[in-house]
Amino acid sequence: QVQLVESGGGLVQPGGSLRLSCAASGSIFSISVMGWYRQAPGKERELVATVTSGGSTNYPDSVKGRFTISRDNAKKSVYLQMNSLQPEDTAVYYCYALYLGMPAWGQGTQVTVSS
Repeated sequence: QVQLVESGGGLVQPGGSLRLSCAASGSIFSISVMGWYRQAPGKERELVATVTSGGSTNYPDSVKGRFTISRDNAKKSVYLQMNSLQPEDTAVYYCYALYLGMPAWGQGTQVTVSS
């Protein structure tokens, strides 16, 4: 099983930046896809960014140009650099990993963007 440990998040002002980190542990060899999802109150969980083991990235239009996902395969870690944050980005952010075709989720970390 894959365990995901997240760090980062917090309260920032509009226009500010945050960097989220997530490290995978457990009896694993490699993870095909890692990424981030978020869920705001009253809304469905939505994709924020994903990155494959080969380095291919995917972003929805809502974060393109503002968020950047990166991955360290040796450390089994994934990062999310969030710039130009806006109140609409306020949500619980969840680390995600796909291993042997099975998804794993982190516990979630709160990101609040408010003045």
